[in-house]
Amino acid sequence: MSGPKPGQKTVLITGCTPGGIGHALCMEFHANGVHVIATARNPAVLSEMAAIGMTTLALDVTKKESIKTCHDEVAKITGGKLDFLVNNAGRTHTHPATDLDIDDVRETFETNVFGVMAMCAAFSDLLINSKGLIINIASLAAITPYVFGSAYCATKGAVASYSRTLRLELKPFGVRVMVAMTGTVRSQIASKTHRTLPPNSIYQRVKELFEKRLTFSQNNATVKTEDYAKKLVANALKPEWPLILRSWFGRADWFWAGGWAGKVWFATWFGEWLLDTALYRLIGMNKLEKVLREEQRQKKLT
Repeated sequence: MSGPKPGQKTVLITGCTPGGIGHALCMEFHANGVHVIATARNPAVLSEMAAIGMTTLALDVTKKESIKTCHDEVAKITGGKLDFLVNNAGRTHTHPATDLDIDDVRETFETNVFGVMAMCAAFSDLLINSKGLIINIASLAAITPYVFGSAYCATKGAVASYSRTLRLELKPFGVRVMVAMTGTVRSQIASKTHRTLPPNSIYQRVKELFEKRLTFSQNNATVKTEDYAKKLVANALKPEWPLILRSWFGRADWFWAGGWAGKVWFATWFGEWLLDTALYRLIGMNKLEKVLREEQRQKKLT
């Protein structure tokens, strides 16, 4: 296992299975001369990355013991420092709020929220030693009413709020926190944990809308994974600027990229009514209104 060269910056990225955002970020950081520590629950899938000089380690962000083992190995490899921590590991969750299985929701929070919190706490010492940068991969879902995605939206909203506070807590130690407000990006996340509507769901009336929603992120203004990675890494590697100038010149506190990112950012200036209206019609919930009105009409006729 190769390690960083003297003076070479290091980055640890979670959730690096090929085909996803984590893998693309690994390749882009590597191309920019940063020593990459790529992680996955099964490091065997990272063999090609190891072959080109990256360090590959096993890591399950939902397991305390796995995080500790990874931390200790990283500390040995880097000499007790870490320049970048990218919390990318995530789990999709598309299901109507009225059909949620709470045990399933807990698993999503374990990965998307508690895993992020645990990684930041565990690696804070290495980041403080290098005055590093934490990049938490959030989503536009953190601030949009992403229909049939209430559980996922809640996890990304939690990451955004947590990161905002973490930023202030770590500021005295010279550690920065960036939140990546990620739009639609080509990845494998929508292909995992395929859920179905229960037979008694109130949304069986518009089952086709739910089925379409399952892969929405991969079919609507979806940006190539590599293009997203190039933008994020380029921003992460910028020099530090004073707070008031960060958004234009330096490493951003809030990084917006991916499909719909610019439009959603713009819409936030007009109030939540605009996003509510847009998402309601985009998903097709007005069709459900028509179906319900027709059901009421039929009842009156009988």
